[in-house]
Amino acid sequence: MEIIEYRPCPDQLVYTFGGAEPVMRIKPGTSLKLWSEDAFNNALTSVEDLSSEKVNLNFVNPQTGPFFVEGAEPGDTLALHIVDLTPARSYGASATIPFFGGLTSTDRTAFLQDPLPDTTWIYHVDSARSTVGFQARFGDFEVALPLEPMLGTVGVAPPGGEVRSSLVPERFGGNMDAPEVKAGTTVYLGVNQPGALFSIGDGHYRQGEGEACGTAVEGAMHSTILVELIKGGAPAWPRLETDGEWMAVGSSRPMEDSWRIGQVEMVRWFGELFGLHQMDAYQLLTQTAQAPIANAVDANYSVVVKARKSLFPKADAYGGLHADLRRRSADLLSD
Repeated sequence: MEIIEYRPCPDQLVYTFGGAEPVMRIKPGTSLKLWSEDAFNNALTSVEDLSSEKVNLNFVNPQTGPFFVEGAEPGDTLALHIVDLTPARSYGASATIPFFGGLTSTDRTAFLQDPLPDTTWIYHVDSARSTVGFQARFGDFEVALPLEPMLGTVGVAPPGGEVRSSLVPERFGGNMDAPEVKAGTTVYLGVNQPGALFSIGDGHYRQGEGEACGTAVEGAMHSTILVELIKGGAPAWPRLETDGEWMAVGSSRPMEDSWRIGQVEMVRWFGELFGLHQMDAYQLLTQTAQAPIANAVDANYSVVVKARKSLFPKADAYGGLHADLRRRSADLLSD
């Protein structure tokens, strides 16, 4: 297995999906050990730092990549298995940003009211205990929360030569902010451009479903990713697989359309896994699916539709690739 380490310089970070030259070419089967900057570009390092003063909105959600995968052609399926995610700093930052978030008026949901207070929270990482510490800004409350690293953004270049902001989730992946994109998960993305041109970033040390205020515990991340390529079979929308679940992610507005996209994609996947007629797959999904909200704050909202494998007969997606990647990742971690 070829193992490549890559840490971008600040001027090598990208802020879009599509429109950027690849940083390198890699072969399927490669393991990447990557570093990514936090969503704020490390602009918030103390509670005295305010997003309105420190954060440049032209340079948020920096991405590491894109990577050109040799042999990847439109219509293929890119499989990215997340082997390991480890915080790259001893602190993470979160903030309420004026007129941004799920529980405030925004430029799209406009009201005659003042913005919520521009406020920053710093969470300190306790690696020994695997926790991040919340400290109230308007009182004395504090609590240690479990460290649950995830990647907010994983995506490929969009179709049609489009260039999309790294703040946007869509059918190419992007800023889905799904807590399920964590170590042990395989992400399946449809390839739209030669080489796929995938990037990752937006590390979160933890995040609740919905990312209510618009920011998680944002932090720089060390990521180990196994890259594989499946010829053909491109899913219409991102799919995720863990040892226990199959999942599809829909991203749109209004949120019910995100839910619909995820449901339809799971109906299609059930047809592939079990040879079911669409109507039977629809009925079965109705009785078994779970649909947590990934984010309710981005340019599009993301909903993850899940099916627990334990409820169904054994089936192998993409020829059992996830199980194979899990075995390879175990070998990688033991080295």
